[in-house]
Amino acid sequence: MSGGGPDDELIERVFLARVIEPGDEVGGRWIREWGVREVASRLRGGGEPLPGVGEKRWGGLRARALVADARFDLEVAGEAGARFVAPGDAEWPGQLDDLGDARPIGLWVRGRAGLRMWALRSVAVVGARACTEYGAHMAATLGTGLAERGWVVVSGGAYGVDGAAHRGALGAGGATVAVLACGVDRPYPRGHAQLITRIAEQGLVIGELPPGDHPTPSRFVLRNRVIAALTRGTVVVEAAHRSGSLVTARAAQRLGRHTMGVPGPATSSLSAGVHELLRGDATLVTDAAEVVELVGDMGELAPDRRGPVLPRDLLDPAARRVLAALPGWREADAAEIARGAQTTRDDAIARLYELRSLGYVERHGDGWKLTRQAMISVRGGRGPC
Repeated sequence: MSGGGPDDELIERVFLARVIEPGDEVGGRWIREWGVREVASRLRGGGEPLPGVGEKRWGGLRARALVADARFDLEVAGEAGARFVAPGDAEWPGQLDDLGDARPIGLWVRGRAGLRMWALRSVAVVGARACTEYGAHMAATLGTGLAERGWVVVSGGAYGVDGAAHRGALGAGGATVAVLACGVDRPYPRGHAQLITRIAEQGLVIGELPPGDHPTPSRFVLRNRVIAALTRGTVVVEAAHRSGSLVTARAAQRLGRHTMGVPGPATSSLSAGVHELLRGDATLVTDAAEVVELVGDMGELAPDRRGPVLPRDLLDPAARRVLAALPGWREADAAEIARGAQTTRDDAIARLYELRSLGYVERHGDGWKLTRQAMISVRGGRGPC
C-alpha cells in the first residue's frame, strides 16, 4: 500500500466516490478487505485487477479512474458550500454502517449543521411524486408536527410528498434533510431548485454522488437505502404498488428500522402500496404524535384517542343505564324502565327524577319519555334504533 497522511486518505475516498457507483457491494468489499489506498492504486493501474468483476466491468472502472480528479471535485464542492464526510469522521452517522458493504464511500454535505447529531433524531417521510391533495396535506402536516417536536424530517427533495414534507418542516422553523440522487451542487428536480437551496440554508442537503453528477433511475433506487439507514423510521404517505418509496420502506424493514404508513381511501391506487405495507409489518400512523410514540424515547406517548365528551358521558353509570332503557319513540312506565336497566323500580324512579332535573326525560302521568333534546343526544339524531 502507498503511504500518506489523513489528507491522502480523504483524496482517495473522493476519488473512489467518483469511480465506484453508490451501493456497489463489490466495491464496498474491496475497500473493507484491501483498504482505500490500495483499491485506488489498483484502479489507477498500479497492480492486478481486483477480484469479483469481469474484464469488461474492470475496464469500465479503469476508464472512469483515468478521468477522475478528486482535488477538482473538492474544489467544485467547496465553491458550492459543500464538504465531504467520510466514515470515521466526527460528523459521520454511525447508523449508515448498518448497510455493510453497501455503505456509502462518503457523503457530500451542504449546510452548516452537523449531520451525525441531526441523524440521531430523524424520521424519513416519503411517498408519491404525483400525490393527491390529501397526500400533500398529510405529508406537510407530518413534517410540521415532527419539526415542532424536535425531530429532523428526512426526504428526497422530489415533487409531491417529499417536497410537502420538507416545506412542512421548514414552515415550522424546524430541521430537514434532503438526500439527493445527484451532485449536491445540481439540485434536482430543477423545479425544486429554490426549495433545495432553502433546505441547504436552513437544514442539510446530502448525497453520495460527486459534484456535477446527474440522477438516473438506478441512482434514485440506491439513494433510498441511505434515507432508510440514516433515520430511526420511515413513514410512507401515498404510494402505488411500484412506488420507489416502497423501496425505502423495505430497506428500513431489512435494517430493523420502524416502518409506518398513512392510510388512504381503499379505492385509491396511490394508497395501494401503503395498504400493502400495512397488511404486513408496517404500523399505521395518522399524525406526528403517533410517529414519535413509535420512534421516540420511552414516555413520548401519543395522546389517547377518543371521541368528543358528550353530556351523557358525565352521568353516573347507573343513571346512564336508566337513560338507555327508555324507548326513543314512546312513553314507558317505571317498571318497564327498571327491567331494561336491570335495577329495582324504586331505584329507576330515583334516577328518572335525577334525569328530569337535567333535562333528559319528562313525565307524562305514570309514564316517562325522553325529551326531544335528549333524543338527539342519546340517539345521535337518528331516531329509534
